[in-house]
Amino acid sequence: MRSSQTSTEFQTIIYQRGGDIARVTLNRPQVLNVYNVQMRDDLCQVISAIKDDPDVRVVILKGAGERAFCAGADLTDFLTAPSPVIARQVRWERDIWGLFLSLPQPVIAALHGYVLGSGIEMALCCDLRIAAEDARFGLPEATLGIIPAAGGTQTLPRTIGRARSLEMLLTNRWIDAHEALAAGLANRVVPPSDLVPTVEALAQKVASMPAVAVKCAKEALVRGSDMSLNEGLELEKMLATLVLSSDETLERVKAFLESRTSTFQ
Repeated sequence: MRSSQTSTEFQTIIYQRGGDIARVTLNRPQVLNVYNVQMRDDLCQVISAIKDDPDVRVVILKGAGERAFCAGADLTDFLTAPSPVIARQVRWERDIWGLFLSLPQPVIAALHGYVLGSGIEMALCCDLRIAAEDARFGLPEATLGIIPAAGGTQTLPRTIGRARSLEMLLTNRWIDAHEALAAGLANRVVPPSDLVPTVEALAQKVASMPAVAVKCAKEALVRGSDMSLNEGLELEKMLATLVLSSDETLERVKAFLESRTSTFQ
């Protein structure tokens, strides 16, 4: 495991790399970390680098400040173009959401305060979501005469179901952390003071696992979810063969078998 520590501050985010873990912090706390064009560009640069870095085993995504993970999109950037078509084109020029979803490494979101609009859409692109008790989730786009355009209409119902999603989308109903947990939007709910330590401990746990097994397990589940059962089973078989042929897995299996042998001697 690498122990080097690096930190790079962009205009809207902070990127830190320590050992096997990459940490990305949305860093516009003065405006509740709202997502703007510059943040899109900064995230594209960082997420692309993480995707191509074989030494990163897990990614943590969080928001700076005490009030919000991300309170949505910066409307001064995305809704003031000469026409709605151009406004949406600005938002889609770089597919940050597809980039998030294409990461082979697991991504853990640390969610607190406002998790709204683009914030909830970004969180839904993550694999594990840990929420502080003060987290509030919502999709307020319809009140502005628009709809979510960063995947929210597709990722939310796949996570919490159609009925809850429609209520949030059509009525601007917000849910709290405990309802998010019950709905499957959050994996755990913790006191605000425990959020970062909990996420860090979870990231360390994931990073301690054989990297090829973790990446293949994620790929099997994510890709298999859009396949028939038979196709998913074939994918699982192919990935299991790949895992079993890796040096790291063979070393782990050998060590496990040796430990069992010594136990029964």
